[in-house]
Amino acid sequence: MNPWDSAVLHSVTPAAQKDLDAVPRETHIFSPHLLEAEHVADMKRQTDEKNLELELLKLQKESADVTHSFYLGQRFSALQQFTSHLQEMLREQASLRKRLMKPLCQESLPVEAHLHRHVVELMGMVVDLINNLEKKVKITRSFPTLGTSVAGLNNALAQLLTQVTEVEELSRQVLQWKDLQHNMATNKNGASS
Repeated sequence: MNPWDSAVLHSVTPAAQKDLDAVPRETHIFSPHLLEAEHVADMKRQTDEKNLELELLKLQKESADVTHSFYLGQRFSALQQFTSHLQEMLREQASLRKRLMKPLCQESLPVEAHLHRHVVELMGMVVDLINNLEKKVKITRSFPTLGTSVAGLNNALAQLLTQVTEVEELSRQVLQWKDLQHNMATNKNGASS
């Protein structure tokens, strides 16, 4: 921070402001810079006061909605409904406990004897379905993206086939070159003998 910064030079504390206000205002006693600094400090203090008044007015406006009798009436009626519901729940506490303790279905299902074997098989299938349900749901959800995956595989296959043909062509050229080198070596050996 620059110590000669004009914002730092012109900032005045409230205690210093009182001292400045007590000093006589004759222009020949003080420099024009000091008078300008005092004027800036007065303007800053007035601005701060106005900002504080503005904040208080905003806060009063926001809280006016909350404390208005119309909104308070709505909240009061909602609170009354809630408390009456809770009072009913307390009155019927015993019957609610009984209802919650009672099972929702029977412990055993009536099944004819000749169908027991099928029920056992069905239960095994149900257990298997529940165990694999998440995997099957993921597979089902992947069906819409299956087309793009197949297209990607087809593109990869086409690229692979292109590379295979290039490799075959290169290997054919290498074999031709090798045969050519072998023939040339054989011709040199036959010529030198």
